[in-house]
Amino acid sequence: MTVLPSALHKPITTLTSLTYDELAIGQCASVSRILTQTDINLFATMSGNVDPLHFREGAGNAMVQQPVGYGMWAGALFSGLLGTRLPGPGTIYHKQNLKFLAPILLGAHVTASVTVAAKKVTPGGCHLVELDCALIDQTGSLLVEGSATVIPPLEHLDQDAQSLPDLQFIAHDQLDILTAKCADLDPLPTAVIYPCDRTSLEGACDGARLGLIEPVLVGPLDVITALARENGLDISAFRFINARHEKDAAAKGVALAKAGDVGAVMKGSLHTDELMAAVVRRDGGLRTYRRISHVFVVSVPTYPKPLLITDGVINIFPNADDKAHIIQNAVGLANVLGVKTPKVGILSAIETVNPKIISTVDAAVLCKMAERGQIKGAILDGPLAFDIAISKEAALTKGIKSQVAGDPDILLAPDLASANMLVKQLAFLSHADAAGIVLGAAVPVILTSRADSLSARLASCALAVLLSNN
Repeated sequence: MTVLPSALHKPITTLTSLTYDELAIGQCASVSRILTQTDINLFATMSGNVDPLHFREGAGNAMVQQPVGYGMWAGALFSGLLGTRLPGPGTIYHKQNLKFLAPILLGAHVTASVTVAAKKVTPGGCHLVELDCALIDQTGSLLVEGSATVIPPLEHLDQDAQSLPDLQFIAHDQLDILTAKCADLDPLPTAVIYPCDRTSLEGACDGARLGLIEPVLVGPLDVITALARENGLDISAFRFINARHEKDAAAKGVALAKAGDVGAVMKGSLHTDELMAAVVRRDGGLRTYRRISHVFVVSVPTYPKPLLITDGVINIFPNADDKAHIIQNAVGLANVLGVKTPKVGILSAIETVNPKIISTVDAAVLCKMAERGQIKGAILDGPLAFDIAISKEAALTKGIKSQVAGDPDILLAPDLASANMLVKQLAFLSHADAAGIVLGAAVPVILTSRADSLSARLASCALAVLLSNN
């Protein structure tokens, strides 16, 4: 996920308005910019033009094999020059003519210029100024040329520039990053348990299309077939295991994993409790020596790296020993994602140990366990209030010295409710994107919610593929 400001160039701070009499033939102003994907995205958002030609290579035009900028992006650069540099604030557009000679390629370093070409007064007494417009790239090639006719400001004026608004452009790229890691891996045979609504069946189909999973559909054959036909989904290549209802589907899907016929289990439209009851059964389930726990892998727009949050699904009120296992599971996932020594922030309401707040005591115990080698491969600190955990500035303000504060890879919440609420707050108030996976079972268990986006579901599939291959 990337967060980018609306202004990618250094704004001028003082603006000068030049009157008709102050303008001279040949007077010139220019600005240089690099065309970035953010420029394209913001222009698309403003204009509504989402032509694929501007977003991906070879999008239906043999003349251009890479993304190109909007022609009127150049027009906007000219407009900015006229309104801020020459003639400056108070300028009124009268006419604009532009000729587009060559595409503006993504990444081009361009210079836009306007030059005073003529001055005239109309019979009605209106003072007009004509300016030549040109846009060249880093090679000196002329991309756009034309002219603009304007009514210049009526009086000379120096004034402070208007500050630009703080804008964020949010683009989620977690799915792209995870699927790229899976590019050389075989699709993972996955039991999709009770995919009896459009969202879950579509997720299975898209997971197969991306080469992430090889779905085995477990549920009532007639219901699934009718659902696929109704929504135009092709499931003809998938294997079926007929099951009468949710509980039967969960038992049969888990049995496939237990027998080694599939390498992962994926939740369909049944309730999480029904699936996990089959997973954790002592006879026939998928238990191992490890404690089963859940991790959300969250991409937050205002945080520079993936954030693993645990456990918001499985362990309701874990004690200190449970939390040690939960941390170790999350550390293993972080390793799979390429984080060699993850930093773990152990959350509570405060950052000091208070015997009346059990989560602070647990945090102190866990840190000591890490010191003694009972939790391996990570740097732990806690208790940490959320602001201290996530912000170096907050930590410095409160005098907290920590290797973890402001830079955690993993956040351990005190209990299920707090972890679950934290992830949902980030998702619905901060536009975060969250994938989720169950760890500690014999195979990865992909748990998704009906409210999850399709990209989050597919990212969860990618996590399962990476875990299965590590």
